[in-house]
Amino acid sequence: MAILPDAARCGNDPVHRSTRNPRGDRCLYWLLLPLLLWPVVGQPAAAATGDAVPAVLRQRVAELRTTGRLELQGVVLGREDILAEFYARRGYQPAWDDPRRVAGLRTLIGRAAEHGLDPEDFFASRLQVLAQSASGPAARADLDLLLTEALIRYGYQLHFGKVDPTAMEPAWNFRRGFANDADPVSVLAAAVAAPSLQDYLESRLPGGPWYRQLQLALAQYRSIVAAGGWPVVPGGPVLRPGDRDARVPVLRQRLRVEGDLPADPEVVDTESFDAALAAAVQRFQERHALARDASVGARTLEALNVTAETRVDQLRLSLERVRWLADDVPDTYVVVNVAGFRVGFVRGHELAWSSRVVVGRAARQTPVFGGLMTYIDLNPTWTVPPTILREDILPKLRRDPGYLARENISVIDRNGRTVDPRGIDWKAYGRSIPYTLRQEPGPANSLGRIKFMFPNRYSVYLHDTPAKALFDKPERNFSSGCIRVDDPLALAELVLDDPQWDRRALEAAIATGKTRRVQLRTPMPVLLVYLTAVADRSGAVRFYRDAYGRDAALLAALNGPVQLRLPAVPVATGGKLGPASL
Repeated sequence: MAILPDAARCGNDPVHRSTRNPRGDRCLYWLLLPLLLWPVVGQPAAAATGDAVPAVLRQRVAELRTTGRLELQGVVLGREDILAEFYARRGYQPAWDDPRRVAGLRTLIGRAAEHGLDPEDFFASRLQVLAQSASGPAARADLDLLLTEALIRYGYQLHFGKVDPTAMEPAWNFRRGFANDADPVSVLAAAVAAPSLQDYLESRLPGGPWYRQLQLALAQYRSIVAAGGWPVVPGGPVLRPGDRDARVPVLRQRLRVEGDLPADPEVVDTESFDAALAAAVQRFQERHALARDASVGARTLEALNVTAETRVDQLRLSLERVRWLADDVPDTYVVVNVAGFRVGFVRGHELAWSSRVVVGRAARQTPVFGGLMTYIDLNPTWTVPPTILREDILPKLRRDPGYLARENISVIDRNGRTVDPRGIDWKAYGRSIPYTLRQEPGPANSLGRIKFMFPNRYSVYLHDTPAKALFDKPERNFSSGCIRVDDPLALAELVLDDPQWDRRALEAAIATGKTRRVQLRTPMPVLLVYLTAVADRSGAVRFYRDAYGRDAALLAALNGPVQLRLPAVPVATGGKLGPASL
């Protein structure tokens, strides 16, 4: 398991400027990590460019090594060991003397927007000017160095993402490293020497099918923006099926843009809210986690009038969040999209099962992190967590001492003995008590009849619930952070993957009323993610409200200056992300 250095140890500031230090060689090694999975091929042959350009390259590299910085065309380079060693190994011969290779890299950079990235992060405009005007040795050497730097940046952003996830997600613990025995300089040479740089790099996109589906959706919505977007549906009274209203034609036009309303033959009464339009509204509502009532009320109207540009940004953010995961997910795993209120079981990169979930409310958000599920408990007890005890239970006890008996909650002292709660003056305690409160197994237990344990410091897990009615809500952020599963027995069958524990056996064990722990034969990776836009193989694109208010900060960072930083605390699982539509 590779432990990656943080930005400070690598000497990188927001414009990735570095200073010379004894750790430089080791730290800067990691900055080419986005290329490390790419196979190494032979060293490219140096072109016969004479001695002038190599001499300038040698001079530039010497300056970089001596000062730890080199400014070219307004760009500050600061990875002296990688660039220096790359050029030293090739005898300071230029790497980009073949115009076809330069054109290939520039084409690749020009298509960065297909990944939701900014071509200017890779010097698109500077390279265009310099490529047309670089006639002397100095200009040609500068162009060569900038092209190499652009390739390093592109590889970094494509694999790791542009934004440091730990700055956005405090609980982030996914590994984003590579095999630590690879030589980045040799891999860089292999990429430069590839017959088609574009094919070579894009064949190694992160995220598998899920990433590509998001790319297709991004292209679709960028086309909508280019065509003028969609019309704004005017406000007014709730529109319901059967109504006649002057706003209905605009609603029809709006729903046709995204394909929710097919382009059927001309409607005779354009102001009539007919059955076809009602079905289109329901399709739109389903894609946006809204109540599927076919009526255009305040929430549906709000979603209809979110701009196409905003939807493009949501897709860009999802691509970035998938890049953060890179290759850190195996082909079989459980994934919860907190923003979409869905859980899925992915096997062989294919979504095998999906169900509704309830996640944490805004004040007690479900964290984004990964873990390993190791066992499930049938007929579990529930030990009241400190936050719920302090903020929820104690106020109730002060008002109603009989609450514990009704909820089948036992009071355990520090010696493990059960205490009669009627002898405790709950009003005498402030924010904590010298007791543990434990809810005993039963149909009213807050965890229901089954819980799925992937030990973590947040005390977050998946579980059943007696509050089944909440699953019918379109937005389901009601819990204190844990994830309540609508069909937990189906999930249990999948993660146990044991013929002895089919649904009938699970139901029989639960019927005994006894608490029983069942170990998984193979630990199951669990990923809690936050994606406000997803796309599936059918082409359906779903958008979710940013209930936790996380998109704005990430969008600002994604549109901001380049910062090359690597996570410091990895968790190894290995594999690729599958195409779960969650």
